[in-house]
Amino acid sequence: MTMAYSLFYAFLAFMVVMYFTPGPNNIMLLSSGLTYGFRRTIPHIVGIVLGFAFMVATVGLGLGTVFLAYPILQTILKYAGAAYLIYLAAVIAMSGPAKPGEADGRGPMTFWGAAMFQWINAKGWVIVIGTITAYAAIAQFPINIAIQTLISLLVGTVSTVVWAFFGTALRPVLTSERLVRAFNILMALLLLASLYPVFMDA
Repeated sequence: MTMAYSLFYAFLAFMVVMYFTPGPNNIMLLSSGLTYGFRRTIPHIVGIVLGFAFMVATVGLGLGTVFLAYPILQTILKYAGAAYLIYLAAVIAMSGPAKPGEADGRGPMTFWGAAMFQWINAKGWVIVIGTITAYAAIAQFPINIAIQTLISLLVGTVSTVVWAFFGTALRPVLTSERLVRAFNILMALLLLASLYPVFMDA
């Protein structure tokens, strides 16, 4: 049984809203695009897209029932993610513009770093748990899980590319090291602000 068109469009709208609105992934891509440029941010983009699509697929195929049966696992991931986000916020706040020919000890996030981050990304779990609960009926059939995963890949690709390009487009505007650092500090504060729902839900 394939999902009805009404459910398909509802799920598509849900994914578009969740992917394109500001969250940890998008804030980090914005900062990375500005600091390192689009090309160096590509592994970060691919890691987010494939990492989250893999999470959607595995949760849809049964892993989600484990998290629903043992809420403590969600709690552990939530606070581990919060701690890691605080660390990432500190890294972003200290990042300046990448200088040609100069090695950067931090550098943009790697493919594996971005992919693994999805499992402790609080907003990512909001999307996945929302999918499990709101679209449980359509997730009972493997073809629908495949469709959900494909939608995640497509919407995720467009969203991450847009946010990284947006950051890159700011490079001609924020030309001084002082402005780039000020922008990254602002992004770090927004990243910390994204933790507010996590602690309010505690």
